[in-house]
Amino acid sequence: MGDAPVAEPPASESGSRTAPLDLRLAGVAVAAWLSALAVLYLSIRSGVLIASVAGAAALALAAHLSHGARRSVVVRFGWIAVAVLLGVVCGSAATAARLAVRDAAPLAEVVRSGASVTARLVVRDDPRQVSGAPGRPAMLLFSAKLSWLSEPGTRRIETPARILVLASGPGWQDLLPGQRLSATGRLAAPRGGDLTAAVLSVNSAPVRLGEPPWVQRAAGSLRSGLQRACLPLADEPGGLLPGLVVGDTSRLLAAVEEDFKATGMTHLTAVSGSNVAIVVGAVLLLARWARAGPWLAAGLCGVALVGFVILVRPSPSVVRAATMGAIGLAALAAGRPRAALPALAAAVTVLVLADPELAGDAGFALSVLATGGLLLLAPRWRDGLRRRGVPPGLAEALAVPAAAQLACGPVVAGISGTVSLVAVPANLLAVPAIAPATVLGVLAAAVSPIWPAGAEFVAWLASWPAWWLVVIARHGARLPGGTLPWPGGVPGALLLTVLTVALLVAVRRPLVRRLVAVIGVAVVLGALPVRLVAAGWPPAGWVVVVCAVGQGDAVVLPAGPGRAVVVDAGPEPGAVDGCLRRLGVREVPLLVISHFHADHMGGVAGVFQGRRVDAVLMPSSTDPDSGGDVVRAAAADGRASMLTTVAGARHPIGGVELLVLGPPYPLAGTRSDPNNNSLVLSATVAGVRILLPGDAETEEQHAILARAAPGQLRADVLKVAHHGSAYQDLGFLDAVRPAVALVPVGSGNTYGHPNLGLLARLSRGGARVLRTDTDGDLAAIRTDDGLAVVRRGVPVGR
Repeated sequence: MGDAPVAEPPASESGSRTAPLDLRLAGVAVAAWLSALAVLYLSIRSGVLIASVAGAAALALAAHLSHGARRSVVVRFGWIAVAVLLGVVCGSAATAARLAVRDAAPLAEVVRSGASVTARLVVRDDPRQVSGAPGRPAMLLFSAKLSWLSEPGTRRIETPARILVLASGPGWQDLLPGQRLSATGRLAAPRGGDLTAAVLSVNSAPVRLGEPPWVQRAAGSLRSGLQRACLPLADEPGGLLPGLVVGDTSRLLAAVEEDFKATGMTHLTAVSGSNVAIVVGAVLLLARWARAGPWLAAGLCGVALVGFVILVRPSPSVVRAATMGAIGLAALAAGRPRAALPALAAAVTVLVLADPELAGDAGFALSVLATGGLLLLAPRWRDGLRRRGVPPGLAEALAVPAAAQLACGPVVAGISGTVSLVAVPANLLAVPAIAPATVLGVLAAAVSPIWPAGAEFVAWLASWPAWWLVVIARHGARLPGGTLPWPGGVPGALLLTVLTVALLVAVRRPLVRRLVAVIGVAVVLGALPVRLVAAGWPPAGWVVVVCAVGQGDAVVLPAGPGRAVVVDAGPEPGAVDGCLRRLGVREVPLLVISHFHADHMGGVAGVFQGRRVDAVLMPSSTDPDSGGDVVRAAAADGRASMLTTVAGARHPIGGVELLVLGPPYPLAGTRSDPNNNSLVLSATVAGVRILLPGDAETEEQHAILARAAPGQLRADVLKVAHHGSAYQDLGFLDAVRPAVALVPVGSGNTYGHPNLGLLARLSRGGARVLRTDTDGDLAAIRTDDGLAVVRRGVPVGR
């Protein structure tokens, strides 16, 4: 690998470097995985056909090879092909068998009928809250296994199929995996692409049938103890620590979660093989320090592994993570690290055949790729660094996160539609803190049932490395150009995979390696100053930002350094909080809620998150009441003043002048009274006029137009009403005549927003039209040459 002669490493190291990799099982694993994934999206008949064809081809090829020269290279590769075909047979057949259970005719008929059923279930994982309408009971989603179900007056259908349960009401929040229960609800068809046979919607309390297994009760007790031990801690490390230790992100702040995503550190808040490796590795080090024999050390590691699985709940994902994490440690303890790759391939094969749904699980892919990167790339990179004089500890610290990040990069890029440029350095800086935080967190959970005060002290110790992780993520997320847009989905993942493999092959040549290093340094040194000066966010001279918060509104008007007026809060807290953090908003002198639909006020808690909000301005109409109750509760918690306003009122805030244009009077009997009683505002910032009509539709727009003074509606920037719906008054739009029209809208919404005819009309009128679902955060800026628009290009809710 080197360009100049270097000292030879020890024999064991050299042997490990030159010995060929054992890839015999890898082909079987990949074939089983890909065939299972394909059949999940096809049908039982397709799975049987693929398995039959592959089986026949394997038999024919094996018969042909058995008469060939045994030492021929062609014959050797032929037997590898036979193994791959057998992997296809196993993956296809196993998945087809599970699809036969999922698509069984009696259950499929009940799903199509949409009838009310009574179902006997076994809970498979923890219920998790999903976004719902503010003011309504929380909706919980979890996976369950059916024992039987029945319709009123019909026979009972016994089936082991998997279903998703969407439940609201009391009695669901504290369910544990393994709990048996009975529930009544309606079945609906699932989205497909997995083994879920139906979605059961339930609005009544479950009937619990006995207690959950003792293992799950023990896990619940330990997890609750860890949460209690973290309560005295600051919000950021206190919410992060349970996520690091057991994957419990119920208290994780939305701001911290967004920072972790932006810096490629989100894997730290999910239970993975690395968690297992840290905990069991700590036990292994202690055993070696105590001079324990190999059998005793292996026994202690096994006990630690079982205990950790109990702590984080023995759900399928945890068992998967334990399997992945134990592979490397087993090989390390046995002194045969190269045997880990066949072990990994065998584990992948067994897990996919046991549960074909894992083939389409992004978490499974990340676990396998991270483990493979650590086995295939990290040792070579570590040895290469050591031969160039890098100290062993530093070489290990550099090679491990770089290998894991490179291996996982294609999947992450396909999921997020971005490529993080700060992921490797951020994860490198995080390395010293991960193990202490995890080990101390596990210790806090273990002692919490018997010594709560001691658990709080240990959690306090663990909060310091957790705080360091928060700091890394916060500053990494704010670096200019920290992420680059990338094609999403399978095409984006495949593109980055091809580029990564090509780069790995190319850099094996010294000349190419030098060229890549020179180009990389030149790009960083040449582009970084430009990005620091010109491509920061928010752009210089901004007068309004329309945030990409999905299907909802959140508009920001600058009112001074670190201060802004916020108009509407979007559908959920995390998105609006992230937008305000990107803009550096620390204080909100005025929060305006145009009306009380969830897509405009559901994220109100995100505006208050870590910020001072002085006052909340609301319309006189309180319809719907549930939304008004949520806003008033948030204002009370944040000690913000409550204000109402009427048409004609002015509200000067810093450099922002607000004029209320509507509603001119209460409107009733319209297509949507809440929309048509939206606050309609004219804002002036740095001489630029901005019209913010909320969700005002034809009726309110017509009423405002009838009462407006000549030229009063004229605006440079129009936030298009109601996400670009077709319900617009054409005279109103003609009176506005905007130069820029910004449409806040969610990707793939079911409302037909925005209306293409409306966008075409705005464009014909001379407006430059941009939309948040395709362009991300949108900023209108004032320049010496007039008005311009900058788009951040990272849409939310794609």
